[in-house]
Amino acid sequence: MNNKDIHLGLLKKLEANPNYTQRELSKEMGVSLGKVNYCLKKLVEKGLVKLTNFSSNPNKVGYIYILTPQGFEEKARLTFEFLK
Repeated sequence: MNNKDIHLGLLKKLEANPNYTQRELSKEMGVSLGKVNYCLKKLVEKGLVKLTNFSSNPNKVGYIYILTPQGFEEKARLTFEFLK
């Protein structure tokens, strides 16, 4: 699985459920936890995913990954490229 495939998979999964943990994403996608962490960091750096931590959440490590408008565009572009 190359990075484009992983990025597309992450964008699809996060659109469906922004409450995924990195560990859950790793298991479902069949890639290492480190790879998921690395790719999510890159998606956040590119502005495709916004990382939100709810401070009122009793689970202080609980994060939500929200796709930005650019993230939706990138998901559509990667999907089109994949189908092509």
